[in-house]
Amino acid sequence: MKLKVVVVDMDDSLAERAKAPVSAALAGPYGHPFHPMLVTVPIGAWVGSLVLDVASRLVHDPAALVPGARWLIAIGVIGALAAAMPGFLDLFAIPPGTRAFRVALVHMSLNLLVTAAYAGNFLWRHAERGAPGGASTGMLALNAVSLAALALSGYLGGKLAYRYGVRVADEVTQAEGFVPGRGRPDRSAD
Repeated sequence: MKLKVVVVDMDDSLAERAKAPVSAALAGPYGHPFHPMLVTVPIGAWVGSLVLDVASRLVHDPAALVPGARWLIAIGVIGALAAAMPGFLDLFAIPPGTRAFRVALVHMSLNLLVTAAYAGNFLWRHAERGAPGGASTGMLALNAVSLAALALSGYLGGKLAYRYGVRVADEVTQAEGFVPGRGRPDRSAD
């Protein structure tokens, strides 16, 4: 198998600009962005809400599962809004007109739509909170479709970080982790 190497003439300043935080205090320091850490809250809460929705349709007494799913949705919406703040700052670090910027806009738009869908799902569930039985088919479907859209958005977020290197430390900094040696690691970069 032959490896094909393609050299792209790129303005290094554009790539470096997307790696540096707009505000280290709000978006996270160089190489340690806050956005990817914060998105674990809504992802976990919304996955949990779908599990409880499905379980509420399978058990004899769904009385505890339905409110649990509703409150996990609420936690997810709050978590998504918290994750959006450093996410917006990361977006501002990406030079407009680039492919990475276009992917980031789609990622952001999907996340906003998903968050709005879950907020609507919470309000729907809150309005019908006394209804007997498990999650309705509509609520369950909205939850599943929203989670699928979130997975697509997560794929795009991964593309931003792992393919385009947005908010990822440069290769020279990354190479520090692969220097063989003994003793305490150098803490000057932390």
